[in-house]
Amino acid sequence: MITGLQLGLYTLGDHIADPITKKRYTATERIHNIVEMATLAEQAGFDIFQVGESHQPMFVSQGHLVLLGAIAQATSTIRLSSGATIIGVADPVRVYEEAATIDLISNGRMELLCGRSARTGIYETLGYDLNDYEALFEEKFQLLKLINQREFVTWSGEYRTPLNNVQILPRSIQAEGLPIWRAVGGSLASAEQAGRNGDAICVMDYSWEMERYRSLIQHYRNHAMSEGHEVQQLPVAIAGYLFAHESNQQAIDAYYPYVKAGSMQVNNQTIDKQEFQQADQLSTLINVGSPSFIVEKMLKQYEELGHQRFIGHIDFGGVSFESVKRTLTLLGEQVVPQIKKYTK
Repeated sequence: MITGLQLGLYTLGDHIADPITKKRYTATERIHNIVEMATLAEQAGFDIFQVGESHQPMFVSQGHLVLLGAIAQATSTIRLSSGATIIGVADPVRVYEEAATIDLISNGRMELLCGRSARTGIYETLGYDLNDYEALFEEKFQLLKLINQREFVTWSGEYRTPLNNVQILPRSIQAEGLPIWRAVGGSLASAEQAGRNGDAICVMDYSWEMERYRSLIQHYRNHAMSEGHEVQQLPVAIAGYLFAHESNQQAIDAYYPYVKAGSMQVNNQTIDKQEFQQADQLSTLINVGSPSFIVEKMLKQYEELGHQRFIGHIDFGGVSFESVKRTLTLLGEQVVPQIKKYTK
């Protein structure tokens, strides 16, 4: 059971040019930077590091579990997770085999976060019908959880050939198996299903409004209780931007060009500067500002939402690796210790 507030980082592995300097790392450089970022996160005191999966242009994270295997070898204490594995277009047997192998490499530090993907081009790329978006996820997610529970699996479904007492190896060395989380965007239906199933959730909604997060998380907990699940045993994570500078305005001004460029190129969305300026308000979940303000915001979120984990995004939109390292230094020295002090 998670106690206090765990802090983590995640990367989507986006691979675009710096919108200010126009410099673009090679794919090799970007991948090595991600591995180094994970080692620096461990040194800074973060609890977990996640790598997302994308198969469109402008990404280097097509083999996200391969990347996590490299990070497992380069680190020793930080927990590792996908963020997210798009389980609907994957084979749950293969996903479990690879994740369990990383668990062995890392001596029991591996987790899985499974989602549907907002970038739906992955369905065509991997040969799936987008019309089966929801059904693919639900069926394969349930199979993955079953495999995690049982070494010998008998199962049948619509989107995969049956399994008849098949032994799935290797096995996770964690006592309860791999922690498997469900990614939830802004959908109340998804939160409800997660609650009914008793799944741990990571809320990855970029509305940034505290009330929206509160409503979604409460909806999840209400439905978990209605099915007899112990809510205290079901961890909740939230994810969002994380960027530190000497002052709030410096942080907003420094990170906004990257958020804008990344959102346009990767997600085909426009983020208005005035909208992003809400980072200087305590009531939003844009954790961008001075270290002391980020601490204040995170503690307010922890008090109001009652979550167990925050996952920050510090390398989005072509931001330079030097800037990533500077941010990690500020977070490690001035944010992580304070959060740990007040939420342990």
